[in-house]
Amino acid sequence: MKAIRFAAAGVAGMADLEMPSIKAGHALVRVRAAGLCHTDIEVLHGRYGVGAFPLVPGHEYAGTVEAVADDVATVKPGDRVAIDPNIPCGHCPACRKGLTNLCASLKAYGVTENGGFAEFSLVAVDHLHGIGDLAFDTAALAEPLACVLNGLGAAGVEAGMTVPGNALVFGAGPIGLLMALSLKAKGVGSVAVADISEQRLVFAEALGLEPLVSGSRGLAARARGFDFVADATGVAKVVEGMIGFTADGGTALVFGVCAPDARISVAPFEIFRRQIRLAGSHSLNRNIPQALDILKRDDGTMARLVSHQLPLSELLPFFGKSSGDPATMKVQFSAES
Repeated sequence: MKAIRFAAAGVAGMADLEMPSIKAGHALVRVRAAGLCHTDIEVLHGRYGVGAFPLVPGHEYAGTVEAVADDVATVKPGDRVAIDPNIPCGHCPACRKGLTNLCASLKAYGVTENGGFAEFSLVAVDHLHGIGDLAFDTAALAEPLACVLNGLGAAGVEAGMTVPGNALVFGAGPIGLLMALSLKAKGVGSVAVADISEQRLVFAEALGLEPLVSGSRGLAARARGFDFVADATGVAKVVEGMIGFTADGGTALVFGVCAPDARISVAPFEIFRRQIRLAGSHSLNRNIPQALDILKRDDGTMARLVSHQLPLSELLPFFGKSSGDPATMKVQFSAES
């Protein structure tokens, strides 16, 4: 089968691989759509996880069940599914607390095990979730959306809790826009997105979001004006400035992936005196079904975040790009392209 393969740190290429042998408790999935994430680039360069090379990357994917092991009765050939990539141990302290995303020995398809940038992928059946008639490219958004939902949950923006009156998301890339749209889906009345790219802000406005130029007077005038503020840039200076835009009694979420050695300066007195809640989140936590439910109810706005649908060979160059065209949003491998 054709696949993208990381042979070693920094070495990516196309490969012809043997079809995976089906083992107990697993299903062979024909991949129909798989999204590229910045994490994939970090994995390629050995900056994320254990650097398990050689490796087929790709942790955001959906497809159809091609075959199942003899002991599998929960799925059958032809089923349309999305994949939960995280593989927790189930018994460490974090797992016992229900924080499987913080598992001490967390593994994942596309990170430590072969993932979705291939024609076929072998997946444990308890990681498969039915997508009904949802389009495959939309279903492949379930993993990043689940990460967003985990972050919003960590910040207290979830069912049964007070919904912020307004919100600000720094970063108009695909994950930032997915977070902004999720906030709207959860009932936040006014959601703004800040970015330095005017082109991306035009797109954000077309999605029904309020555009704000980072560093502008217009944004500065909104200091302490948002009940909820999130960073989706991974830029430490942006994270450092979030508190200044958070309203008294509000919440700030560190969602973007900053460099491990980055540091910020925040006044503890301000956190105390203004009763600011500072939250963080990592990955997804068994919430693919909730993400799929939102995608099924969405009017197609979230699906607009998919800007490229490409065959595997045309996807490969995107692994070498540190920053692309502002018009590039979610890039996907599509078996139908």
